[in-house]
Formats: sequence, C-alpha cells, structure tokens
Amino acid sequence: MPVTRLSPLDASFLAVETPTAHMHVGWAAIFEPPDGGLRPSFEELRRHIACRLPRAPRYRQMLRSVPFGINAPVWVDDPDFDVSRHVVRTTSGSLTDVVEESMSKALPRNRPLWQVWIAERLDDGRIGVVGKAHHCMVDGIAAVELGTLLLDPDPVAPPPERDVWIPQPAPSGSELFARGVADLARSQLDLAAIPARAARSPRRALELASRARRAAAAMLDAARPARLMPQLNPQISPHRQLGLLDRPVDDLLRIKRAFGVKLNDVVLAACAGGVRAFLKKRGENPTRLKTMVPVNVRGSGEADQLGNRISFMFVDLPCDEPDPVRRLREIHAGTSDLKRAGKAEGADDVVRSLGFAPSPVQRVVSRLISSPRTFNLTVSNIPGPREPLYMLGCPLDEVYPVVPIPERHALSIGVTTVGEGAFFGLYADPRSLPGIDGLAGEIDLAIDELTELSPAIEELEPVLA
Repeated sequence: MPVTRLSPLDASFLAVETPTAHMHVGWAAIFEPPDGGLRPSFEELRRHIACRLPRAPRYRQMLRSVPFGINAPVWVDDPDFDVSRHVVRTTSGSLTDVVEESMSKALPRNRPLWQVWIAERLDDGRIGVVGKAHHCMVDGIAAVELGTLLLDPDPVAPPPERDVWIPQPAPSGSELFARGVADLARSQLDLAAIPARAARSPRRALELASRARRAAAAMLDAARPARLMPQLNPQISPHRQLGLLDRPVDDLLRIKRAFGVKLNDVVLAACAGGVRAFLKKRGENPTRLKTMVPVNVRGSGEADQLGNRISFMFVDLPCDEPDPVRRLREIHAGTSDLKRAGKAEGADDVVRSLGFAPSPVQRVVSRLISSPRTFNLTVSNIPGPREPLYMLGCPLDEVYPVVPIPERHALSIGVTTVGEGAFFGLYADPRSLPGIDGLAGEIDLAIDELTELSPAIEELEPVLA
C-alpha cells in the first residue's frame, strides 16, 4: 500500500512545535443565520462537515513515526476515526473567546490533526466557526481551500455525498523502517546523480548554477540576524488570542492604485504603521523589523493539494520611518528587489534540499530558521474566494486567518480577502503581548492615513504623466 511521507518543510513544523508554540494554522469565521430559514443545529452542522470529508481524505489520516526516526513520519488511515472528536460544540457567545479556548491547546498527535469548534449562537445572534489544522498538514492557502470544502456558492447545499470510506491497514513497523531506508537511499542516489545529469545538458547546468546562486542568496538573507525586540520576542506562554480588524478591500485597492504598488505592499505598510504606533505607546523605540513573509509557490495544478507549498522572503518593515508614504515606497522597493532576485524561489530550493540531509540536521535547521534571531514576526497575506459563500444556507460574513507563532515570537499577522472584505487576524500570546485589540486599532488608523493621502497622489498623476 502506498504511503505519503511528510516533506522536509512539513516535517519542520513538527520539529519546531513545543508546549508553548503550537504549530496549527486556522481561521475564525462568522456566519449570518439563513434568510427566512431555520438556524441549523450543531448536530446538523457536524453532519454537514462529516459528509464533506470524502473531499479531503487527509482529514481522516494520522501520523505514524518511522522506527528509530530513520526518516520522516508518514500518513496512515485512522482506524478509530470519530468525527465527534474533531467537530466540537462550544457555548461561548464571543468569537474571540472561542478562539482563545480552541487555539490555546495543541492538537493531539495520536489522531488526525484538525478540529472545528462551533458556537451555535454568538451574542449578536450570528454563528461562529473556528477551524484549525496542524501546519505539517496544510499551509495558509490550503487552509483556505479546506474552508471552501465546507462551503457552497449557493444557499441551497447539494445532497450529501455518499461515503463508503474504509480505513486501510497501516504498514507494520518493519515495513515502515524498510521504506524509510529505501526512500533515504533513493534521495541520496538522486543527489549523487545531479552532477551527471548537469554534465549531459549544458542548459540544465546553467539552470542549476542559477538556482544555486538564488539559494545561496536566500540563505545569506535568512542568516542576516534580526534585532531582538523585547515586546515581540519574549518567552511565550501557550495562551492565544486573536485581534480582529476588517476593512473594505476597496480601501486597500484604492491605496494600491494611487501609489502604483502591490496589494501586499499596502498590507505590509499598514502593519508597519500599526506596529510602530503600538510600540511607541508602550515606551519602546520603534526600529526596523525583519519580517517573514510566506509566498505561495503552488503551481496551477496543485491548488487542491494539501501539505505545504510555500516559500518565504524576509522583508524589513521600516517601523522607524515616521512618514507613511515613505514607509510604503520603501516596502515596495524592497519587495520588488526580492522578487527580481528570486529570493522566494531560492528559499524554496533551500527547503527542498533539506530532503537530502539526515533527519537530525533537518531538525536543527528548522529550529534555526524559526528562531527570533532570524525574524521578528510573520505577516502573511492569504487570498480567499471573492464570490458569496454559504454553509447550510448561512452566508459567510467574516473570516479571520490564524498564522502560528513559533517560540520567542509573540505576534503574527494574517490577512485574507474574502468577498468585499479584507480581514486581519492578529494572533498573539496575551500573557506576553497584552492589548492586541489596541494593535488592531493602530493598523486601522494606518490604513486611514494612507487612504487620506491617496486622493492627493491621484490628483498629481496626470501632471506627473
């Protein structure tokens, strides 16, 4: 029976998980009750999710370690899968409380690595749904894809899908060991064959040399030390909180068009302005922050695949710059240079090359990359669906991403655009970085600041042209 082994990147998210740094990604969503219809019960919602699981077989699989750690773990069917352990009811009336309750707990490793928490009735009458899955299983893009598996573009859901799932028996320990050794040997043979393949094809040799230069540049960029920030890089607790901010996506697009930059530049500039004001109010002198920015490297044919197909680039957020337009211009220049240099592709090659290294080396490198000496915080822009979506007739109203924080990182910022909204999820340890709602307010003000400056820029464009 074929098995799927964790990639080096997938395995790295297992390696860096600790009791205080949970490596799950997720989202917090709010649904309106259906117009003129009955509100679905928790049992109906759980059945709805259970009926959609055939679309994502990985969600009924668990990890199985290879004896002696000779190779990365593999995915096997969970013979005792029970959806009631994964779709959980909560009586809380506050979405932020549901997030705190669910996200402050690590996912058990002895079952499929996901959960969905449902609040049937929030204090405002809407429905709250919080989902999480381990980062070794999905990246941010795939987490959004999973969310769409539970949703429909039409208020009337299609009939439940027929489910005849029968768990396949897992390989024995000796089989796992033998396959682990064989896969390891195969990877070493592939590594040894690279020079011979390059020698047979001058064009391939040039391509490999170019990729090697990009990978070396990416490694040097990652090795550039970040300055430790007491507010952002303290010892953290296992507790989590999610600050929420939503804006019309047109506000961000207006800034983008006015200044001739990318949407991601606008997101980064708003975060830089917000973090600057937040730190100043706490008595800390704002400085440049080395920021990890995940980059989607999925091909067009990989959109529905789970696992991680992300790379990253490191962007300096100029939080020391008081002028908002200069901050935006500097970020745009920096991200443009990184893209031209192929830093994200180079980092992807570095991560892929880890597959040729022994497991202990992979674990050490994973911990080094996630260190606060490598970056101060993460800002992830995750595109979502733009069309209206429904879950059992309930319109999706808001959805906020959850981007995990490794050890010695108190904050990550995720942004997703869904429908007409741009939703910021500020994921933090409230024990070491309290007042996360204040940061949401400062980012809101930073967007206002850029929006107010946009008309002046637009008026100058015909003159400058």
